[in-house]
Amino acid sequence: MQYVQIKIHGAVATVLLDHADRRNALSPRMIADISQAFSDLHLENRVRSVIVMGAGEHFCAGMDLSTLDAIAKMPEAEAHSERFDAWQNYAELLEQILRFPKPVVAAIDGAAVGAGLGLALSCDLMLMSDRATLSAEAIRRGLVGGATGALLAFRFGAATASMMMLTGNAIDAEEAFRRGMCTKVVASEHIWIAASELANKCAEAPRMAVQATKRLLNESVGEAMLSQLAAGTADSATASSTEAAREGVSAFLEKREPNWP
Repeated sequence: MQYVQIKIHGAVATVLLDHADRRNALSPRMIADISQAFSDLHLENRVRSVIVMGAGEHFCAGMDLSTLDAIAKMPEAEAHSERFDAWQNYAELLEQILRFPKPVVAAIDGAAVGAGLGLALSCDLMLMSDRATLSAEAIRRGLVGGATGALLAFRFGAATASMMMLTGNAIDAEEAFRRGMCTKVVASEHIWIAASELANKCAEAPRMAVQATKRLLNESVGEAMLSQLAAGTADSATASSTEAAREGVSAFLEKREPNWP
């Protein structure tokens, strides 16, 4: 794996997103590496729970917009297929984590943005450092964060999803805690320790009971959410083909204000 490291301490594995110079953005290679890490840990009997965290200053900056920009410059027939594949691979990763039979804790230090927030929301529990932020800012790029919206509504309700998705505003750790979005806020230097304590607590229960409970929460209770996840992915792929999306992505990469069509 090129951009992901796996570290195992006792019964807890840490999946470390390790492309800090790109703020751990979700390139096709990063998505494939995270998926491979979870496939490997699925078969690792000594691992009872998993932590996901990012190297460097941020958790995950979301979908790698340079990938979307490159797709936009392809001939349309080719771009159509590539666009849907990119979003579908991301959605399949989220579903893989939702269906993963062991508890998964997202340890968020720095920013979790857009699809990076969706990645965190696919985990069972979140905790945040005192410098962490959450944002769903696809709308500011002319994009639609379909999967992130589905997971936000599933985890925390339509009001929180609407507020975050329609404004694109970031919320800090204290507000996230007040809204019940994270279990705890800790100092940045203690984020892994706190996540490890939480992951070990989840690992104390009998394995079969944990698996059945997670399946109940994410597959039975979340049955409609899984359908919405698929629909949201299609919406994201379609929206990324628009002129507004092309301008929004280009403006971001060129570090300028967008000139909306």
